Amino acid sequence: MYDELLVLLSITIFPGVVFTIALALFTQYFVRKISGRLQKRMGPSYVGPIGILQPFYDVLKLVRVKEEVIHRYSMPSLAKLFGIIGIASGTVVMLMFPLSPIKFYGDYDFLVYIYFTSIWIPLSLILMSLSMPGPYTAIGVSRYLSFITLMEPAFFVSILTPLMITSRYYSPPYSILVTSMNIHKFWLNPLTAIPLALSLLSAIIVLQARAMYNPFNIPEAEQEIIAGYETEFSGPVLGLAIILHDVEVAVTAITIVYLILGGPYPFKHTSVQGILTLITKYLLVILTATIIRNAFGRYRLEQALKILLYALIIAILSLIITVIVLR
Repeated sequence: MYDELLVLLSITIFPGVVFTIALALFTQYFVRKISGRLQKRMGPSYVGPIGILQPFYDVLKLVRVKEEVIHRYSMPSLAKLFGIIGIASGTVVMLMFPLSPIKFYGDYDFLVYIYFTSIWIPLSLILMSLSMPGPYTAIGVSRYLSFITLMEPAFFVSILTPLMITSRYYSPPYSILVTSMNIHKFWLNPLTAIPLALSLLSAIIVLQARAMYNPFNIPEAEQEIIAGYETEFSGPVLGLAIILHDVEVAVTAITIVYLILGGPYPFKHTSVQGILTLITKYLLVILTATIIRNAFGRYRLEQALKILLYALIIAILSLIITVIVLR
């Protein structure tokens, strides 16, 4: 009975649905607050202490108050379903990291991670958009699909480097949990630190693209195509799309923190040092993405794809170095 209750609490509360959405909305708040300061604005300031509840209030207002605008070919119920599937996919992978009270792991479990994050999350966003069709939506989706062709392979290869390194010495092989718990040890070795640094660089570029922050906010280019794939979103559908986007950003950032930067280790999760280390690493990753967002203008599509190609090449280079080092 205790085990079943622990599984239920892990899925619903921590690190499941409640924690994942809370982390996603906090991440949005942090990005907006830092962006405001960098642009000499206040950022969110009114709802909650220092405005920390503003993202939650914005989503709540969309879901409960704002009207859902639909046209003849809209399928809002289908759009909501895909939004929920995408959010659920992000929640599932949170259970694969060491912060979860229950441990889901096994040989090559990173393929499960890739299945949910690199297939179902972007697919859910695409299907949400196609459920609310429109000419601007189609343009936004086509641009997003162009991103995916390079963005997801670059992310796959970038996290494959730390997985390969730890699998040489620890089992089960290619496990998210095992890599998260041991990758910090390999930053002390110059031979493995080099491919890990390259992997980190590639992953940061992919985070920027997944978040669609400058210079990669082309699918959302409001000045050109109103709001891209979100053009036809309103009310609850828009609220779910915002949560899904923020969940993807949060999951990508926590993946970088654990699989490349080692999470709280060498400290334990339950220690004060471990908690502070984990929070600091997470905030530094998001801070880096936010600074880049405010330092760059939007690239043209071909420019953005070229940068993503470089990210893929860097990730492949890190993998080649890893193979040579581990021989």
